[in-house]
Amino acid sequence: MSNEMKLNFNDLITIIETSRANAQKAVNQELILMYWKVGEYLHNLTLNASFGDKVIDEVAKYIKEKNPTLKGFTKRGLYRMKQFHETYVDNEFVSTVLTQVSWSHHMLIISSCKTKEEREFYVYLSISEKYSYRELERQIDSMYFHRYMLSNESYVPTNKGQEIRSSILDTYVLEFLDLPKHFNESDLRHEIVGNLKEFILEFGKDFAFLGEEYKLIVGGQDFYIDLLFYHRKLKCLVPIELKTGKFKPEYIGQLNFYLEALDRDVKKEYENPSVGILLCASKNDVVAEYALSKSMSQLMVSSYTLELPHKNVLENRLKEIAGIAYADKMDDC
Repeated sequence: MSNEMKLNFNDLITIIETSRANAQKAVNQELILMYWKVGEYLHNLTLNASFGDKVIDEVAKYIKEKNPTLKGFTKRGLYRMKQFHETYVDNEFVSTVLTQVSWSHHMLIISSCKTKEEREFYVYLSISEKYSYRELERQIDSMYFHRYMLSNESYVPTNKGQEIRSSILDTYVLEFLDLPKHFNESDLRHEIVGNLKEFILEFGKDFAFLGEEYKLIVGGQDFYIDLLFYHRKLKCLVPIELKTGKFKPEYIGQLNFYLEALDRDVKKEYENPSVGILLCASKNDVVAEYALSKSMSQLMVSSYTLELPHKNVLENRLKEIAGIAYADKMDDC
């Protein structure tokens, strides 16, 4: 069989798979719109003072009697549809955005998120990252929204572009690593490589893994980058240096050296300058600010934790920052 014939067969498979995916999207869109309309109907029905929410019980009984084969229209399911409509009734993106997310994703987001901003964040994140239910659940449990918002409030040198600032978090959660009580950088690196799927879920699916202990040759000497990634959105190489202790200013010189070597010897002409990440067990924000203030390289310092964060701690931190920002704004008036 000729290669041309095989190519034609491959094209046929692509057509079938694309059509099936489009069909599934269309079914989900219709399903979400149906739940939305049912929720709207129930919302309007319960506005009648003589009915109230108790009328939903009667609706559930009526549906069961008239069409017992219908699934999902129990009392609980109908309340969820009403809640879905009431949650997003004031949003303008109902038909264009909400229909791109599955019903199970919506229920997880609504039951887990307290604010409009947090819900919208996870809706858009689910669409852009194409999260499975399990992946979305993990991101919510790891307080990804709160960490993202806190990262935007952290000090970042002004020479770092907005895309870089929004693509790299201040803190990463690596609870999926199975590390001994006392571990070194080699242990940490091997565990990350052994759990790449989870690591990339945490860092973002735009990260593509290129190598562990990536070898650079400069002046006839060998040097090794702990982890090397490529970031599709930033279109650049991303070396990650791992540290098991707290951030120290002297670490910057080592990573700057790697960035220079990558840009001179590895980077393609069409790619952007490399962006480095120092991933430390902890960091003092003031020390990091001083260390980075004069650096013109594309370098970021992040910390990691091996446990899921406590929600109250991050929520209180966000409230504290919001309060400081509000106070500063009042002082300027």
